[in-house]
Amino acid sequence: MMKFEAAGQRSFPGKNMDVDLVITGGGLSGVCGAITAARQGLKVVLVQDRPVLGGNASSEVRLWILGATSHMGNNNRWAREGGLVDELLVENTFRNPEGNPLIFDTILLDKVTCEPNITLLLNTAVYAVEKKDAHTIRSLKAFCSQNQTEYTLTAPLFMDASGDGVVGFLSGAAFRMGAETKEEFGELFAPSREYGELLGHSLYFYSKDTGKPVKFVPPAYALDDITKVPKFKSFNAREFGCKLWWIEYGGRLDTVHDTEEIKWELWKVVYGVWNYIKNSGNFPEAENLTLEWVGTIPGKRESRRFEGDYMLRQQDIVAQHQHEDAIAFGGWSIDLHPADGVFSEKPGCNQWHSKGIYQIPYRCVYSSNIRNLFLAGRIISASHVAFGSTRVMATAAHVSQAAAMAAVICREQGIQPADIISKGWINTLQQRLLKTGHHIPGLTHRDEKDLVQSAAITASSELVFREFTGDPLKKPLDAAVAQMIPLQQGKIGPLTFHADAATATTLEVELRISSKAGNYTPDVTLARQTLPVHPGRNCLQLNFDAEMPEAAYAFVTFLKNPQVQLHRTEKRVTGLLSVFNTINKAVSNYGKQTPPEDIGMDTFEFWCPQRRPEGHNIDFKYPEGLDLFKADNIRNGTDRPTTQPNAWVADWQDNNPALTLRWDTPQHIREIDIFFDTDYDHPMESVLMTHPETVMPFCVQEYQVKDDKGNVIASAVDNHQTCNRIRFEQAINTGSLTIAVKHPSAEVPAAVFSVRCYE
Repeated sequence: MMKFEAAGQRSFPGKNMDVDLVITGGGLSGVCGAITAARQGLKVVLVQDRPVLGGNASSEVRLWILGATSHMGNNNRWAREGGLVDELLVENTFRNPEGNPLIFDTILLDKVTCEPNITLLLNTAVYAVEKKDAHTIRSLKAFCSQNQTEYTLTAPLFMDASGDGVVGFLSGAAFRMGAETKEEFGELFAPSREYGELLGHSLYFYSKDTGKPVKFVPPAYALDDITKVPKFKSFNAREFGCKLWWIEYGGRLDTVHDTEEIKWELWKVVYGVWNYIKNSGNFPEAENLTLEWVGTIPGKRESRRFEGDYMLRQQDIVAQHQHEDAIAFGGWSIDLHPADGVFSEKPGCNQWHSKGIYQIPYRCVYSSNIRNLFLAGRIISASHVAFGSTRVMATAAHVSQAAAMAAVICREQGIQPADIISKGWINTLQQRLLKTGHHIPGLTHRDEKDLVQSAAITASSELVFREFTGDPLKKPLDAAVAQMIPLQQGKIGPLTFHADAATATTLEVELRISSKAGNYTPDVTLARQTLPVHPGRNCLQLNFDAEMPEAAYAFVTFLKNPQVQLHRTEKRVTGLLSVFNTINKAVSNYGKQTPPEDIGMDTFEFWCPQRRPEGHNIDFKYPEGLDLFKADNIRNGTDRPTTQPNAWVADWQDNNPALTLRWDTPQHIREIDIFFDTDYDHPMESVLMTHPETVMPFCVQEYQVKDDKGNVIASAVDNHQTCNRIRFEQAINTGSLTIAVKHPSAEVPAAVFSVRCYE
């Protein structure tokens, strides 16, 4: 027994921590930043005011993680974010294809706690900042409600990934709330005051079928007049979770300090909606349904946006401006919501896409006036309009990885965040990011220390694509479809394909390309052909009188004709893809984007892939051969398809595919990085949506790495990850490496994007 005498006053116990980097906020951005920095050797404190990690992606809110892939509803091909966020999404798809948010919680906790350089403080809120001088943070004060401990967190560098910018706010960093006028940055899409200047919060609910009738007695605070919600006529008993994103409120209030008031209003709406579904008599299918879960904290979209040395704006997104200090990319639509949210008569979102992904500059990720503060997640330096795109979680996490890597360089060099620009470290930052698989559009990885660059590379085979083999699938041309084919500059060879028809008809075929290198919006038509189709089976040849102006993907486009059955194939190849001119209302894709003339957005068609098991390639032949899948691609510095496949792909008939790297003299190798194809086109939504596979069909699952004596020095039999980083406690001394892989399946040949070796 312990006895404590009466005292006039007591204080909670305190604990001091002195580290390299303190990250406030344990959402996806904070998690990706912390792991990125920790793996580079920094000692990191990750302080999170909730009991779990993940923020809006956690089981407390249950929003799916999305970014540039946009539910596969835009023209951004192979655009899933790389680096840590890719690792997490691939792992979640492997462990949790059903999208259970509780399982995703465990994955994030598992990843963070496996890093010895991270100290994780859950249930711990930052409440004060101590400054060294007017422009420099010395330490943070934080309090854990569970162990009643007060922490003093001291570091030379700080990262604010808190969503509301608590560290930035307390330290005096310049910030904004609300929308800029059209005049400030020339943004034609800037909203009016009537539409509103802030996006609101959302709360979701889950229901389940109990197998027997369940009654519902609403709480007294439930909204009693459902007609106050203009969308009530479109309610149904099937939607739940973040499909209810439109249950939004708070855009007319202070989305930081009025959050509790906003939460109560959202609870009123949620229980009012459920009362209407259960008790109005309009939904007999809901008789056996019960509420399984209702969010207890709202998912926030927007609050403070902090000022860096550059503020991203609408034109950067639409025109895809190039930035010398690019460190990340975005690709979600510019997605603004009416401030009245669920009570608005307007559509729940006003969403307009760009033709491709856009660069995000480093100048957006550090404070313009607090010298040692990095900005991460949704609070980066962006206008309200640009924020409408950068705010989504995968983009925010991707940016945060870059900020964390910048912190690593700052610590190593003894410099401050802005010095990365002024003292010429931006190329180093970009290259260190690219080395980890972090994609920056327009940049390639170049590393003099990479031993692969000096190796002689051979392969057991290299796919020269001429045709798909096997039995075709016959599918009606109910929607226009295009086969994306990587072609070199110059004359286009003949293509052959097959089609069936019951009656005589014609088939319209167009050869299209994108007007901008690296985009996948087929907005330029190089040639057209009209082909007669006779009853029965037709072998048809395309001879386009056109040339490719540069190496890029061509879109061989078959316009809609339901009378024609176009032959498809079950086979898939890294870097070959079919896309469809269809509709995806979830992301405001109606086949063609036709914005008002005065909002500064482009008009174009959507050509998007289909989710597997659909999305089959067209069964075409290219007799001249696509000789683009060479072994030398593994050192070209690009780890995903861009204007070309950028992968070594083995021939289908190669029973023992392998890469061999040889050097003139033996090398001392401590690290080998191998990058496989985990289908950067698949969005891998983290919750609610299910996925057709746990391992992407292009991914090599089984491989061996052998030295020059044939000894197996590394292997895997169940790989599912993009990047396999192999480290040896003692350096391997060898004059060659052989990487023997197995084809993922009979339908998909083995592919490797990159191999890197280091002493």
